[in-house]
Amino acid sequence: MVKITFQPVSAQKPDKEIDGDKIIIPQAHEQLVLPVRPKKPFPTGLCCLTFGLVVFMSGLVLASIYVYRYYFIPQIPEDSLFHCKIFYEDSIYAPLRGRHELEENVGIYLEDNYEQISVPVPHFGGSDPADIIHDFQRGLTAYHDIALDKCYITELNTTLVMPPRSLWELLINVKRGTYLPQTYIVQEEMMVTGRVRNMRQLGPFIHRLCYGKETYRLRRRSQRRRIDRRETKRCHSIRHFENTFVVETVICDRV
Repeated sequence: MVKITFQPVSAQKPDKEIDGDKIIIPQAHEQLVLPVRPKKPFPTGLCCLTFGLVVFMSGLVLASIYVYRYYFIPQIPEDSLFHCKIFYEDSIYAPLRGRHELEENVGIYLEDNYEQISVPVPHFGGSDPADIIHDFQRGLTAYHDIALDKCYITELNTTLVMPPRSLWELLINVKRGTYLPQTYIVQEEMMVTGRVRNMRQLGPFIHRLCYGKETYRLRRRSQRRRIDRRETKRCHSIRHFENTFVVETVICDRV
């Protein structure tokens, strides 16, 4: 007979878990202490940067205003602005009435080579107030008749109109009293030929004067003749001083 004997197998208990994996739950009588976070420092660097940007932008704005004022806006020296009063004999319409007075303001732009004349309402009548530009660079003259609020463009007549440098010297001498201009009047007759559509071709100075106004082209009459009564009804005149004499520009509309 065979005897089979079973030996008991002893099971080993598993080792305790590592202390690092233990979760310790605080008891009721223990306080939970949280770590104290350090306070953030005041951003002084950001404040300095903001202040510097404000100062820089303020300086940039002031510099832009200075550049725009003194370089983009034309500045006229005081010795280039003149207020003129001229006495002359009207041998055309009133030869027996004695002398007439013509008053105007003249601005001479030597660098840009043009003249601007402003004629207020005359005391004697018979002439319209006007603003006039003689652009020697483009060879054009513009008359803005203030009474009609219309502009008229024609070729510059260098026979009647002095160039800026010569006119400046003349007015300086008149201002000093060393020269008195001749007191007679010269007449030029102009006819309206058509409407001007493209204003930009006239240059910046005339464009600024005539912008938003009805603008017409003029041509000089081929023959010098007296204007009759029928034509006088559709003509108007502008008297101005830009030489050693007074010029009367007579502008007549087409029939």
